[in-house]
Amino acid sequence: MIKNISNLGDAAVYCDFGKEVNEKINLNVINYFNYITKLINEKKIEGITNLTPSYNKLIISFDLSVTKFSKIKDIIQNINVTNNLIKNKKIIEIPICCDEEYGLDFERLYKTLNLTKGEILKIYLDKEYFCYMTGFIAGMPFLGDLNKKIRCDRLETPRVRVPKGSVGITEQFTNIYTFESPGGWNIIGKTPKKIFQKLNLQEPALIKPGYKISFYEISKKEYLEFND
Repeated sequence: MIKNISNLGDAAVYCDFGKEVNEKINLNVINYFNYITKLINEKKIEGITNLTPSYNKLIISFDLSVTKFSKIKDIIQNINVTNNLIKNKKIIEIPICCDEEYGLDFERLYKTLNLTKGEILKIYLDKEYFCYMTGFIAGMPFLGDLNKKIRCDRLETPRVRVPKGSVGITEQFTNIYTFESPGGWNIIGKTPKKIFQKLNLQEPALIKPGYKISFYEISKKEYLEFND
């Protein structure tokens, strides 16, 4: 549940769900996000211009000419989230090629984790991941929680360009780069699957907060022949 509701600047509400990062707290954030979105779509609440969910926070931006902080706060406090839980049980399978050409940081990971490539992949692939949020670049999913045996720090010097489709790990998370971008995550492979399609205006992001993700390994030949 929400621990604290406060002002964020003149035209935003800051909802704090706590300091921990875990699936239970994030599901609360997602449930509030989904329910408030539903109220906006049904025109039962006015003046909200944007909702920004994260691991354990929700920022609600609003138009001062239409509404005010106290009104938004009152609405939030009166939401009975227990009766309005919106749980998404969708599981998406993502192919990943970990060929030497795409798994850019295995040599670094050998030394850091003291594990072989096979051991790292066995641990990584033997798990379903929970999407906490998307962001940084459009549609990039932040997925948790990595097995503690393969958790690692970011690169000391981030790459200027990480190829689109690259799959990275750092700390308790794994992600997928939806566009070529700078980045400091440890890259273990690449997926040919389209994670974000900007021309699909209705559903551009394949993965949304609350979704479950599993990865399966494919060969380089399968990668090159993959037709999404």
